[in-house]
Amino acid sequence: MSPKESPQNGRQSLGNLAPKLAEITDTVLFGDIWERPSLSKRDRSLITCAALVALGKTEQMAFHFPRALENGVTSEELIEAITHLAFYAGWPSAVSAINQIQELVAAGIVAL
Repeated sequence: MSPKESPQNGRQSLGNLAPKLAEITDTVLFGDIWERPSLSKRDRSLITCAALVALGKTEQMAFHFPRALENGVTSEELIEAITHLAFYAGWPSAVSAINQIQELVAAGIVAL
């Protein structure tokens, strides 16, 4: 399901703990930024995944890696991007990202 189809993603994941953050996640991030026409959702997903790998944000990868596949990024492209990033963002970040993909595959969330 795309963020556009479910505008309550922020409210569901952040609950009552951070209502303003949930609101701007839904309205600004998913309601505006992800819907801008200058980049496809596929490209936005690939960029987002690359940023998450570079920053070592493994918790967010669990949400964005499957969404990238839904948005048209192939598993081969995602793995190749991670391999490429190993040399620009650091080996540990790339290995952590590959481990996250393995966990998603084991959980049946991602198919390779």
